[in-house]
This record gives sequence, structure tokens and C-alpha cells, in this order.
Amino acid sequence: MSGARGGAVRTLRVPGRHGYAAEFSPYLPGRLACAAAQHYGIAGCGTLLILDQNESGLRLFRSFDWNDGLFDVTWSENNEHILVTCSGDGSLQLWDTAKATGPLQVYKEHTQEVYSVDWSQTRGEQLVVSGSWDQTVKLWDPTVGKSLCTFRGHESVIYSTIWSPHIPGCFASASGDQTLRIWDVKSTGVRIVVPAHQAEILSCDWCKYNENLLVTGAVDCSLRGWDLRNVRQPVFELLGHTYAIRRVKFSPFHASVLASCSYDFTVRFWNFSKPDPLLETVEHHTEFTCGLDLSLQSPTQVADCAWDETIKIYDPVCLTMPA
Repeated sequence: MSGARGGAVRTLRVPGRHGYAAEFSPYLPGRLACAAAQHYGIAGCGTLLILDQNESGLRLFRSFDWNDGLFDVTWSENNEHILVTCSGDGSLQLWDTAKATGPLQVYKEHTQEVYSVDWSQTRGEQLVVSGSWDQTVKLWDPTVGKSLCTFRGHESVIYSTIWSPHIPGCFASASGDQTLRIWDVKSTGVRIVVPAHQAEILSCDWCKYNENLLVTGAVDCSLRGWDLRNVRQPVFELLGHTYAIRRVKFSPFHASVLASCSYDFTVRFWNFSKPDPLLETVEHHTEFTCGLDLSLQSPTQVADCAWDETIKIYDPVCLTMPA
């Protein structure tokens, strides 16, 4: 099944750039940021792409180059022009879309690739969390030139770091050490360690409607839901992907709906509360699909990006029909 059935797919081709992450602006409807790399992120430079939608499709508003691959991007929660990216050289970059050049600031402390960056959604806080292959998580205030804190405990590469949308100062991390970990900024220590898979975990996300619920996506092709009040067993398991799950995102509009993208080239939509949870499989990429986001403004709109040098925005059928 193709995403085109739910309406036109808007595609922007970016020759020589392999997409790693896509994030809708929390402020401007239709604006999208994409972090990309040359040569599949193995060598070469990176590019931050800022896209806008119009009637005819996707338009490149601005692009910024960095001297190493960019692996993730996050929008500021208090300034519509500001973003942070992270890269293969161990640094984070702060960009301003209102300026033609950048970055405004570079934060270089991690000693290996930084694979994940996320801006806290808690009002009154300006905090960014980053996860690296150096096995550490770092906490940043973008107005301060150096990190506020370093979190240690993971025993392998960190692939994903995501703030809780509910609990101030709380974030989750997922790692190649096969664990999901929940951290508290105030105690600078790990609160909960979940041995979530018997495989590397590449992604995690928090449910927007339940502060105790998270999902993990792993190299074992499975998605698992975790209730932090009892982590001995997953509360759901979703099977269907045929290669590693690269990214998973809960819906901002439906409490039990989530989306996942994979090295099997597909994006899949799920409702974990249903006996048959797989809602739709979108097959419109021809390479690893790495970036995925669900719009905060439109209940039906999804963006993704892949190593086939394309960025797509579309409305999958399952989100356009009543649940």
C-alpha cells in the first residue's frame, strides 16, 4: 500500500544527500527540517535542509552545510527560527533560519559521533539533551557554551535521547547495550534501566497521552511498549518490519497510534490497542528510511526521509480515516 492513496505525496529530491532525520517545526505549519549526510554518513559533509510546503509541493527555503554528516535535528521550543543539529565529529550546532549563514554556535565535547539531539518541551526550561557513540548523554543550555552535565551508565553506543513531554527534567535513552534508560536531570543519575530487547535499540519515544508509556524500536525488527510502573514485561509488541527499526514516533493526536520506519525501506503505522495493530505500510522509498515525524499541526500529515536522497510529506490513508 502506498502513502499516495491518502493524497498527493510531496517529494523533494536532494542529490548527494542521504536523509537521517526529519522534524516538523512546532511553530510554522508546513515547515520541516531535515538532517542529512553525504556518502551515507560514512564520509563527507552534512547539510541541514529547511523546507516549506506550497500548493505545488516542497520548496527548499534554506540549507546550511557542515563539515561532517548531520545525524539528527531538533527545533527550539521557544524561538521559531532556532534549531540544533548533531554530527559525526562529536559536535552540536545551533542554527538560525533567519540568517543565511551559520552556525551561531558549536558545542564540541563528545568524543565520538553524536547520533541524537532533543530540545526539552518543558516551559521555562531551555535544555537540550544529546546522545553519543562515546556512551554518554550530555545536557546543554544553548545559552551556555559548555555542557551542564554528563550522564554515564550505558555500556555501548547511544542512538536515541528523548525528553519526556510530561515530566520536567526527565528523559529516556536507547542504546546498543540493549537497554532503555530513564534519567532524572536533578539526580544526574539513572532512575530506571529496562533490558528492553536482546538486540541493539535504535529508537525510543514517549507516549503523548500517558506519562508512563514508552516505545522502543530495535534491530530485532520489533517495537515494544513499556509501562514504567512495571517494566518486567512489555505491554505490547508489534511485529511486521523485516529489518532493523530506525525510528519510532508516537502520534500527537491519537493515544494508541504510532509510526515506525525501518531499514526495510517502509514506514508502518500501528494502533497498539487493536487486535490487528498494523494499520498501514507505506512503501515509497528505495533505500534505508531513517527520518520520520508526525505533524503537530495537521492530524494526518507525516514526513520522512531516506538514503534514496528524497524527503517526503504525505497523508497516509489510516490517518485520514476515522479511527
